[in-house]
Amino acid sequence: MTVWDRPEPPARPAPLDRERIVAAALALADEGGLEAVSLRKVAARLDVGPMRLYGFIATKEELFDLMVDEVHAEILPEEPPSQWREALRVRAHRTRRAALRHPWLADLLGGRPTLGPNALAATEATLAPLDGRTDIDTALRAVETVNAYTIGAIRREVANLRAERATGLSKSDWQRASGPHVERMLATGRFPALARAVREATHVDAEESFATGLEWVLDAVAARISRRSE
Repeated sequence: MTVWDRPEPPARPAPLDRERIVAAALALADEGGLEAVSLRKVAARLDVGPMRLYGFIATKEELFDLMVDEVHAEILPEEPPSQWREALRVRAHRTRRAALRHPWLADLLGGRPTLGPNALAATEATLAPLDGRTDIDTALRAVETVNAYTIGAIRREVANLRAERATGLSKSDWQRASGPHVERMLATGRFPALARAVREATHVDAEESFATGLEWVLDAVAARISRRSE
């Protein structure tokens, strides 16, 4: 039985429900990451005893599932697109923006799917435009492919942001600090392709990089769907 199937106990003696518990956990995670979240810390923020929470949530993993599902309410668009490509594009961009608001989300994406109502609605909104456009196996692989790109790109971006906070160096600061080492290595002549990339490539910000890569993935998905439809 999932946490969504299990009824909540009576909110006595103090008012308490899963919504308040999840809100407290989200606040802790936004402030200090997943390591800042425990049932004891959530209980302390709600000013209740830790044992009170076990009537609502059995494990910390269940709490994480509820937190991810709550964020999926931010990912789900109010009016899901009717075209499959736009639906996948919107899902990817909204997931990225949610992860930038809640960096801890990057650590929980890509595992077993959460089965909460918001996550299921987001999946339905992504799959529905593909229904009838191609066979179900191709539709699932299309969604999985875009999700894999999205999660990988998000994790890289969040990792860079965490490194900036940990070191106090922005990306440009880090590049300036590591520049002399990189130039010495490139001067050896052992890395000609890398040297050309460093010196000639157009440098774009994270958002533009994400958007460009996403369109390339969507182009590949479109080509596969077209071939399957022939």
